[in-house]
Amino acid sequence: MQPVLEVYSYDGFALWPVAEVESYGYLPLNGKLSPAEVGTAVMRIAECNNVDPIDSDPPRPASSIEAFLHGLLTMDDPFASGGLRVTDTTSGVVLLPGCCSGLEEWRDWFLAVDGAVVSFGHDPSPLVERTGDLIRMTVDAEQNGSPIIEAPAAELRHQLNHAENDLTRFRNLVSTWAERQLPDHSTSIVTAITRVLDLPPRP
Repeated sequence: MQPVLEVYSYDGFALWPVAEVESYGYLPLNGKLSPAEVGTAVMRIAECNNVDPIDSDPPRPASSIEAFLHGLLTMDDPFASGGLRVTDTTSGVVLLPGCCSGLEEWRDWFLAVDGAVVSFGHDPSPLVERTGDLIRMTVDAEQNGSPIIEAPAAELRHQLNHAENDLTRFRNLVSTWAERQLPDHSTSIVTAITRVLDLPPRP
């Protein structure tokens, strides 16, 4: 189980260094990313929230960097396209987050462990539910005969704790990256990333 961020190819982005990535791919978020990959992740998360302010929102700043970060730093409910990717290492079946699924919803997986039926986007439409002591993960609930992954509930809870550790280590990388790359905004960026990843505040 890996937290992943949906990314695209970003030719022409010049506000800070970013890594070359596969277009329409997924970037795993963990503590092993290079500075350029962290830059890509921060750029993508900011892009997800780069919307024009409505009447009650603070106006967008004139500075290009501040304007690009504005939504991420000011939105009440920031969004990050992606979620949790699950790979069955025995069968090779992979469950991916669907369209409109966000990393900020990753804790909903705990609801499935506790017995709820939870979906994570569409096209594909992953569905997670508990049957007895097993968690059944359907890759695409809209597809007849969809591949499935099954795992003991206790193991999935362990994997979710590991995913939270990955997200925490990624946030630590963001903190170091922001202090070097965008020192005037480092604290607000880390605060926003903490919110969008639904992590506890840093001690």
